[in-house]
Amino acid sequence: MNTSTKTNVTVVDHPLAQQLLTRLRDYTTPTHEFRQKALLLSQFLAYEAMRDLTAREAGVETPLGPGKGVVLPDYVVIAPILRAGLVLAQAAQEIMPPTARVYHVGLKRDEETLQAISYYSKLPDKLPSDSKVYVLDPMLATGGSAVAAIQLFINLNVKDIHLVSFLAAPEGIKHVQTSCPRVKITIASIDECLNEHGYIVPGLGDAGDRIFGT
Repeated sequence: MNTSTKTNVTVVDHPLAQQLLTRLRDYTTPTHEFRQKALLLSQFLAYEAMRDLTAREAGVETPLGPGKGVVLPDYVVIAPILRAGLVLAQAAQEIMPPTARVYHVGLKRDEETLQAISYYSKLPDKLPSDSKVYVLDPMLATGGSAVAAIQLFINLNVKDIHLVSFLAAPEGIKHVQTSCPRVKITIASIDECLNEHGYIVPGLGDAGDRIFGT
C-alpha cells in the first residue's frame, strides 16, 4: 500500500483508499453506500496502522505438511470513540484475531467551547505494559476528543498508542502531537483547516450522522 509518512503521521495515499474517501466526501452519497464505503476505507486504514504489530513465529500444519507461520501479540486493544468510531472498530475486528480487546470510549464535543465531554468509559484498572492500543475516531478535527481518549490509556501506563482517522485538520494533528508526542497517527487525508464551527474543511460533514443516517 502506498503511504507517505512524516513526523509520526502516515497518510494512506493508495488510489483505492482515495477513491473510497472521495465517495465519502460526496454529499450525494446515500447512507447505505456511505456506511459500506466507510467500512472499506476503515479496513485500509486499520491494515496500515497495524503494520507495526510484532508477530512471533509459530508452526502451522498445511495440507502437505508442516510449515512456518506467525501469531500476533496477545494484547491488542481497539478503542473506538463513540459513536462514529464504531465503523472503524467493526472493520478492525474483521481483520484482527478474536483475542483483540475492544474498549468503548464515550466522548462528545461541546459545540460552544469545542471541548471534549466524557459520558462513558469502562476501562480496566490496569493494562499490560506491552499493550498496543488503537484509538479509532473518523474525524480528527480540533483533536480534543482524540487527546482525551488517548490520555485515558496514558494514565494506564500504555506507551504504544496509535490514532486512526479518515481525515485530519492540521489543527487536530498539532494538538495531538503537542499533547501526546509519541502517538502515531494514520489517516487518509490532511485537509485544509477548521471552520469557525470547528468542522474540517473540505471534510465530509458529520461522519456519525452520515454513517447512521441521523
